[in-house]
Amino acid sequence: MSEPGARRPGIVLVGGGHAHVQVMTRMAAAHRSGIPVTLIARDLDTPYSGMLPGLVAGLYRRDEIHIDLVRLAAATGTRLIHAAADGIDRAARRVHLQGHPPVAYDLLSIDVGITPDLSEMAGADRHAVAVKPIGGFLDRLETLRAEAARAGGRRRIVVVGGGAAGIELILALYSRLRADAAAAGRDPDGFAFALVTGARLVPTLSAGIRRRVARALATRGIAVHGDARVVAIEPDRVVTAAGASIAADAVLVSTKARAPAWLAATGLALAPDGSIAVGPTLQSLTDPAILAAGDCAAMVASPREKAGVFAVRQGPILAENLIALAHGTPLRAYRPQHRFLVLIATGDGRAVGGRGPWPAFEGRWVWAWKDRIDRRFLRTFMP
Repeated sequence: MSEPGARRPGIVLVGGGHAHVQVMTRMAAAHRSGIPVTLIARDLDTPYSGMLPGLVAGLYRRDEIHIDLVRLAAATGTRLIHAAADGIDRAARRVHLQGHPPVAYDLLSIDVGITPDLSEMAGADRHAVAVKPIGGFLDRLETLRAEAARAGGRRRIVVVGGGAAGIELILALYSRLRADAAAAGRDPDGFAFALVTGARLVPTLSAGIRRRVARALATRGIAVHGDARVVAIEPDRVVTAAGASIAADAVLVSTKARAPAWLAATGLALAPDGSIAVGPTLQSLTDPAILAAGDCAAMVASPREKAGVFAVRQGPILAENLIALAHGTPLRAYRPQHRFLVLIATGDGRAVGGRGPWPAFEGRWVWAWKDRIDRRFLRTFMP
């Protein structure tokens, strides 16, 4: 940290992700001995991704799944700067921002999530809606709902991405758009839903979960185009590498994401997807004064898929290690789980669940369980 008596830039958090909101509350609870903490955030409310499918399905209001960073910063004594980061001067220990003077730091933590990488799908930037960042997606979702509900509206809905996020999205859209149509006096059966995926659905999950998810899609008549790679998205169709053409009025992309492009110019070691390469203590492999967590970080010694559960579990370790670095005490290693609880919402007040090799399960009670877990997590950040 800075010399005694000098101005202390302290700890700077870039991004209001799942890990950083935990750092804010834990730093406050730990009586951080006067260490200044600054949060730099592009958005003033941060969505909890675990509750996004419920919002899309109409089971939550928008305010119920967001953390108000202004209120949280005030409650935790964190300085808040509303700006987007676009670079780091590591020699001077400064973060460069858009439309704001640089911010000095002693310790820097980055939790900025991921951005859509549509480069391999021609026309996707013009004719598709990327699910991340979530804020932009939610705005465009309202437009899609309005268009789909009116007479002659957009009724052929395609989701690209067969991971858990893509499956939850198309199941939620199925419930919400059909309900919207019925409320507007339109035929809810006039929709055609399709999911485009790779070799198989949710390939990282158990066979039991995959079977239950496949059944949920089939009972709703959602077409699954497996072993497909999308190469182009046009105004009225999706084109795969095999030459298949899938009719589409609206295309949503829930795959192919990368860390923000500005990280490439920082000189930090990066993973192939542009994420910051970190060790067990969540420190950059290049610069021990810089830490990273969430989707924008890659655990090189313990590679894992991008999932919110890891950001949530990293938060407490990240907070402990920032405090330890500030005080010169030993750091703690983060050991990501090999097996973790998976709960996939099906958009109708039910959910499918499982953990590792355990038998999969499903029902309304699973949704109620997931809802309790998510609401309990969010209550921590609602002062």
